[in-house]
Amino acid sequence: MTITWRVPLLLLAGIVPVVLRPAASTAAIWVVLVVVLALLDVLLAPKPAALEISRVRLGGIRLGESTTSELLVRSPTRRVRALVRDAWQPTAGATQNRHRIRLDRGDSTRLRTPLRPRRRGDLRALGVTVRAFGPLGLGARQRTIPIEGSVRVLPAFESRKHLPSRLQRLRELDGRAAVRVRGQGTEFDSLREYVRGDDVRSIDWRTTARSRTVVVRTWQPERDRRVVLVLDTSRTSAARVEGAGGGVPRLDSAMDAGLLLAAIASRAGDRIDFLAGDLRVRSRVRLAGQRDVTQRLQEAMADLEPVIAEADWSQLAGAVASLGRHRALVVLLTPLDPHAIEESLLPVLPVLTQHHRVVLASVRDPELETTAASRDNLDDVYAAAAAEQTLRRRDHTAAMLRTLGVDIVDADAESLPPALADHYLQLKATGQL
Repeated sequence: MTITWRVPLLLLAGIVPVVLRPAASTAAIWVVLVVVLALLDVLLAPKPAALEISRVRLGGIRLGESTTSELLVRSPTRRVRALVRDAWQPTAGATQNRHRIRLDRGDSTRLRTPLRPRRRGDLRALGVTVRAFGPLGLGARQRTIPIEGSVRVLPAFESRKHLPSRLQRLRELDGRAAVRVRGQGTEFDSLREYVRGDDVRSIDWRTTARSRTVVVRTWQPERDRRVVLVLDTSRTSAARVEGAGGGVPRLDSAMDAGLLLAAIASRAGDRIDFLAGDLRVRSRVRLAGQRDVTQRLQEAMADLEPVIAEADWSQLAGAVASLGRHRALVVLLTPLDPHAIEESLLPVLPVLTQHHRVVLASVRDPELETTAASRDNLDDVYAAAAAEQTLRRRDHTAAMLRTLGVDIVDADAESLPPALADHYLQLKATGQL
């Protein structure tokens, strides 16, 4: 039960009879009359449960996009005048979600509430609150009806703007003349006559013996390689760094880079595997033979959130090994945090690099360089010294990783996706996968 603004206004109107007949009994009678009218109005109001309410199912959208929640409301038994509120959790970004309706018996209407989510994952409706007014508009019956609803918010994948240019480079790699390289990561392409400058190790002696000229084998980078994306969801991925749209979590930037790489690698004919975890594996997806790789990856990434704990890289390395011992490009999407890497990642790297080509892709915070360069006052000098020390430790850790055979791609949030894609294409072009 609830009352409307008309009740206090009606009580205020009691000043008139009190002025005309000044007495305490006059005021008491007026108050009782208003209360009786309000109660009678509430009793005559329709029950909210009498409305038939259903929700139109929502599909998935990318973070930063908008959608609309739709309610279908029907009054099968009587005339209804009501206020309907479509309530969602705050991060769903619901606006204009209060709707006034007037329905005659048997009428129906469609109520639309704009949504602009502010985070990834499954965002849920909290219920539909109906306030059905009586005929006098003094009181109303109110009830919250649990009408289930949710919207799945996928990663933004803002780096898809780089996809056309990188796919063009990939087509150029596929369409060029076969490169003359040997070794792991290449496959036989064709035979041709030897020319000066060719590697003598490429000579096909058996074919040469049957012909009058020296014949060499040509090789091309292999297709159908395996790319394993390992996404770190530990505490270091929770930090926010400066990006194109302001502060963004490192985890979201790493997702963006992984999605662009997966889109290009799948077009190149490579098989994609995805792992995410911290103390344990949070998500594991095998995408070999899948058509829409990026859509599947976005679905897998949607619910992932940083966990305030250190990453257990022995667990994650074991998960990579469980995918098979066939040589793969293993991309570690993790911040280049000296402490976390030296404590947990370094001990397991020799096992990974022994069987796979390993790339570490890290989101770099541009604020470090800005702070290190600022020395306007004493506080800035202290902050610059701390930033310089952090940068030196990062550089030292990166050098150790390179010594172990790990490729480092370290760039800011906006530059990391295209930088990682370019590194992959370079490896592909030189037959190093």
